[in-house]
Amino acid sequence: MKRFIRTFIKVLLVCLLIYVIRYAWLSFPVITGYGSKNMCSCMFVAGRTEKSVAAEELGSFPLSLASYKVNLEDSSVTASVWGMATHKAIYRKGLGCTLINEQNEEAIRKQHFDLPSPVNINTDTIPWPMGDKLPDSITPAVAVKDLNNVLNKWFVEKDPEHTTHTRAIVVLYNGDLVAEKYADGYNRHSKMLGWSMTKSVTSALIGILVKEGKLQVDMPAPVPEWKDPSDKRHAISLKDLLHQASGLKFEENYNKASEVTNMLFRKDDMAAYTASMPLQDKPGSVFYYSSGNSNIIARIVRHTVGENAYHRFPANELFNKTGMYSAIMEPDASGTFVGSSYMYATARDWARFGLLYYNDGVFNGQRILPEGWVKQTATPFAADKRSEYGYQFWLNGFEDLERKQRKYPDVPADMYYADGYGGQGVYIIPSKKLVVVRLGLKNIDDNNLLKEIIACVKE
Repeated sequence: MKRFIRTFIKVLLVCLLIYVIRYAWLSFPVITGYGSKNMCSCMFVAGRTEKSVAAEELGSFPLSLASYKVNLEDSSVTASVWGMATHKAIYRKGLGCTLINEQNEEAIRKQHFDLPSPVNINTDTIPWPMGDKLPDSITPAVAVKDLNNVLNKWFVEKDPEHTTHTRAIVVLYNGDLVAEKYADGYNRHSKMLGWSMTKSVTSALIGILVKEGKLQVDMPAPVPEWKDPSDKRHAISLKDLLHQASGLKFEENYNKASEVTNMLFRKDDMAAYTASMPLQDKPGSVFYYSSGNSNIIARIVRHTVGENAYHRFPANELFNKTGMYSAIMEPDASGTFVGSSYMYATARDWARFGLLYYNDGVFNGQRILPEGWVKQTATPFAADKRSEYGYQFWLNGFEDLERKQRKYPDVPADMYYADGYGGQGVYIIPSKKLVVVRLGLKNIDDNNLLKEIIACVKE
């Protein structure tokens, strides 16, 4: 009996050792990739302190397993877990931070891109929305005092064990900025990560190219890996990618090593990696949310615009035309913007992006998105049974969908929104003339936030 117990314990220890080794092999590179990239961007793009990033973004398990070395001389961050799975992210002016993967650092630092010229404008002297000068009075249609009380409420941490760290809320009514609030340490100049709200911006870049006649959403997506007509993936249209209905075999699971974690934290060319995936479903037949689709779209923009103009394109054709002067999209090691995840901007600039869609693609009297693009963006495709997704925007469903089935049951059905990890949101509610931005570290009850904001608007 004793011999059996000893044998059982040995087998158990071997199994435990195998599990630990496997966990370390699969998870440590994700931990260090995520950690080094976010520490780098939060410090060198957003201007945060190492201490605040370590405590908030990287303070919970398993991210807390990693240790970080910040090099202020070359603007880089190196992360490792007990000396293993070392990852390094580097900052380059005008490009933000890039995770070094599958290429050496020297090669990435030698990359040359034509970047947009810096915009030197005193926005405080320019009226909203192209600038930051706000009017002296606010429309009587908004109960301003009540609205400010609502915003104040959502910055109070009710549970110290489960903090949400709301950092900014901005409210626009009929295009006017009627309320905003920031957490301590943040203000209207603070750049904040949108995570998957970047997908919606990438969609807007496609819209601009459609307006210019350079792309057609119903045609097969111009992806070099699928150019052979005999390849079943050749049938994937640009619209299928926008609708998250490509049919590619790609797992979006951040709780384990999966295609999405491999793409974001281990690959140099994220779009090429995703484009190499086999087909699992008929294109256009199944909705499956995939950051890989969004990065393929980002590379389509690159190939369509061309190398000489690509890295200037978002600023020249979108950000500068909407007053989003703080916005910066970050590339992967191949130089393609990580269109699924990595864009920083101030809360006001995220609100300006929402205002572009609220105004049907027109900003400051200039049409930026093609006519009908916003309507198409807010329309689900036929196979989307829950009416929950448009062109890289989430939808709240239509009136024929039962209210209780909607994700936001207390918000009008016509709402559509850009959504990012941790509760980042740009909510566009046409029927209430509202655009609401919320930025923070963790999710909150957005349904109640929006419900309370709506209650401050007089019918």
